[in-house]
Amino acid sequence: MAGDVLERGREASGRFRWDEAYALYRAAAENEPLGAQDLAALADAAWWLGHTEESLALSEQVYRRHLHGAQVPQAAMLAIEIGFLWMLRGEPTVGSGWISRAKRLLEDAPESAAHGYLSYLDVEGALGAGRYEEAIERSRAMQQLADRHDDPTLCAVALVLEGGAQVRRGRVTSGLAVIDEAMLPVRAGQVAPNWAGNLYCHVMDLFFELADLDRARAWTRATERWCDEHSNAAMSTGICRVHRAHLHHLEGRWTAAAQEAATACRDLADMNVGVVAEGHYRIAELHRLRGRHRAAQEHFTRAHELGRDPQPGLALLRLAEGRGATAALRSALASADRDLDRVPLLLAQAQVALACRQSDVTALAAGELDRLAGTFQTPGLLACAAEAVGLARLARGEAAEALPVLREAWRRWRDLEVPYDAARMRVRRAQALAGVDDGEAAAHEVEAARAVFVELGAVDDLRGLDGVLGSGEPPGGLSAREVQVLRAVCAGRTNRQIATALTLSEKTVARHLSNIFAKLDVASRTEAAAVAFRHGLADPSEA
Repeated sequence: MAGDVLERGREASGRFRWDEAYALYRAAAENEPLGAQDLAALADAAWWLGHTEESLALSEQVYRRHLHGAQVPQAAMLAIEIGFLWMLRGEPTVGSGWISRAKRLLEDAPESAAHGYLSYLDVEGALGAGRYEEAIERSRAMQQLADRHDDPTLCAVALVLEGGAQVRRGRVTSGLAVIDEAMLPVRAGQVAPNWAGNLYCHVMDLFFELADLDRARAWTRATERWCDEHSNAAMSTGICRVHRAHLHHLEGRWTAAAQEAATACRDLADMNVGVVAEGHYRIAELHRLRGRHRAAQEHFTRAHELGRDPQPGLALLRLAEGRGATAALRSALASADRDLDRVPLLLAQAQVALACRQSDVTALAAGELDRLAGTFQTPGLLACAAEAVGLARLARGEAAEALPVLREAWRRWRDLEVPYDAARMRVRRAQALAGVDDGEAAAHEVEAARAVFVELGAVDDLRGLDGVLGSGEPPGGLSAREVQVLRAVCAGRTNRQIATALTLSEKTVARHLSNIFAKLDVASRTEAAAVAFRHGLADPSEA
């Protein structure tokens, strides 16, 4: 009877029915101790179901059984995998300890595929630091070792790493060809499932970095289909959710995006700290765009605590609040060595610099983005570059010259099915059209953008539309004296300082502030200042 249960567990494991396999292996273990291979299979099933602590404990038992004789390579492989899982959980000290165990075991052992897997983290480190030539060289050595030991999983891993390095180095065509080759055995089911999920996630990450949205969509769907072949794939499904949240965000399905990201944060809380951090960042961005500044700040803070740089979203939040944003972007860019990491920071820098009337900064950001778009030639990067170049021309007061570039940016975002960014480009075109005295066309652009912002719930953008056409009228029907008070608030002055500067009583200043809050439909000095900045009543760089 026990043997029959065990056999059914093995069969379920082979069909990726992890919940069924887990229950059967557990039932078999109640009758007699499991052998090392079955215990490892139970550990795998526990991991797929998200029972991380149990999986690690079981894997350590298997590791100890493999410590002697011909099973040393298996022990080293387990040590590598255990170390990798600890690192994903945000425990680098424990993880590196297990990797050190693997290195020690393999020092005097004959060459095996385990030596190749040991190189995986070294290549990942080189990729993360932007040392692409080193990553390419090491991954090719992994491929050679995989060929010698006939290990298709190791070969696919090495090829994906090489392809990713080639692409990030700027050799896009050759790099993509390597990745396409690498994923053939993955799609054919010839790669170990735990590594297959890892490779799908690698490829998704790459195309989101490249802002190649068509490929990002395609590989996200492919990963979802792969996850559907498993009764439960907690890690890969959670990572897929964050990527799907990003796509929903771009495509204007903001409620669905927030739900996907929140689910991923919950499901992977004990498994992958980096993905959870990215999930919180996505949620923060959605709150920011909807004008929920406090909630956005909370999630940006959580993402930062978990190791995710909160820029550029946090800087754009500060801009919306009417607070300083330029210094944070400068420091983030100073720390960003990899070209693709710089793209979102540069685009935000162009937006912030335009708001702060720093035309030289806008031009520098646009120049670098234009160069990067020329190197990588993906639709999303070309859209970013066109936007930044258009902003730079607006910043220099070259409204006529900005118009065709902003139209190109609008067209690219529209073709990528990114409605919010396309609407933002309509607003910029309205500003340029107003600059060449084409008020009618500018008004059409504003109304088209307004329809999108209303549908999405982009509160801050809606509030900012009233000042786009430069009517000269202050927002909310503010009086001249109320505008003076509001400008002083933007400069950070207290009621007493405002009263002294304007020769008023503090009581009168307080009454003016109450009227300002009511007319602008805001509840705080910060919100009032943000409205003032959006309408050009004050300069954010002076806040």
